[in-house]
Amino acid sequence: MGNTLLQYATVLMLSIFVGIEIIAKVPSILHTPLMSGSNAIHGVILVGAMLVLGSATTNLEEILGFLAVILATLNVVGGFVVTDRMLEMFRGKAKPAAAKDEVAS
Repeated sequence: MGNTLLQYATVLMLSIFVGIEIIAKVPSILHTPLMSGSNAIHGVILVGAMLVLGSATTNLEEILGFLAVILATLNVVGGFVVTDRMLEMFRGKAKPAAAKDEVAS
């Protein structure tokens, strides 16, 4: 048990460092498309978290599974919010309705 936990912690720490290095090298203009493209990956993570939660047998597994589902859901929703903001930049601006004074003239 202890050795397995150490292996999982090692993989987690290495993936954090690799993720930071990869994201740090992405130009800022590509961050938003990268975020929108990663929504599919976060969806897969959400499904995996739900599967883990469904097969949990101990209280610790249930708590960690529930936390994983919550965090994955926040990640998916945040990705869609960022994507919506990005697409909002490319939509045409609505023309304001003519003022009543201009119509009466």
